[in-house]
Amino acid sequence: METVTIGQLARKAQVHVETVRYYERRGLLPQPLRRWSGYRQYSPEDIVRLRFIKHAQRLGFSLKEIAELLSLRVDPDTSCHDVKQRAQAKLADIEAKILTLEQIRKALKKLVAACRGRGPTTVCPILEALETTEEA
Repeated sequence: METVTIGQLARKAQVHVETVRYYERRGLLPQPLRRWSGYRQYSPEDIVRLRFIKHAQRLGFSLKEIAELLSLRVDPDTSCHDVKQRAQAKLADIEAKILTLEQIRKALKKLVAACRGRGPTTVCPILEALETTEEA
């Protein structure tokens, strides 16, 4: 089995060496074997695992959620349905964030449209709107 150093692992997964060390401390990557010289030795499986972590992060999963996904992968009592439920929950979370961002965008567009961009800040409609509280 061919092993790689931490630098090679980081390059292959397109992350920084410190990221690899951080994931080890967090338990997302197993502690690697060490050569007699003390250098870490990583397996091809470690490269796959690190890429999995980065891909899951890009999809919005937190490190805690990624740890859960990794544990589901090796749990013989887990089904694909369990993984799907977690992905559906993440999708619902992302959709809620998108809705919130759309509301923020709408409010900011309204504020920007209300401001002519001239005059002193004491009469700036954007600053005035931020000072007032909206009541339902």
